[in-house]
Amino acid sequence: MKRALLFVMAAFYMGGGSLHLIRPDFYLPMMPSYLPAHELLVFVSGLAEIALGVSLLIPKLRKVAAWAVIALLIAVFPANVNVAMHNTAIFGATEGAGWFNWVRLPIQALLIAWAWWYTRPAPSPQPLTSS
Repeated sequence: MKRALLFVMAAFYMGGGSLHLIRPDFYLPMMPSYLPAHELLVFVSGLAEIALGVSLLIPKLRKVAAWAVIALLIAVFPANVNVAMHNTAIFGATEGAGWFNWVRLPIQALLIAWAWWYTRPAPSPQPLTSS
């Protein structure tokens, strides 16, 4: 199951990153006003998501990629708070999602936990013992 969820996670980040590049207008409203160069930040974060999604599938890079996913999720958290505080319409919506914007915030913790799972070493097989 852990392996299957790894592919889901990788696809999630590759797909989300691609969407940043294809439809940056979906993400621009999320950007807090105090950050500069919104278009560039959306582009760079999209490239980062794609690179991390691919890196998760490479065994030698997986642990570092998982830690980088955690760092990325922490880095984009202020944008999610910005959306919740201002009820910003995102992903092409015509109006904000109201209370659901606040529900999205703890989901970040679940995404972080999911990535953290891949920073842990695989359990060693236990030797068979006879009685």
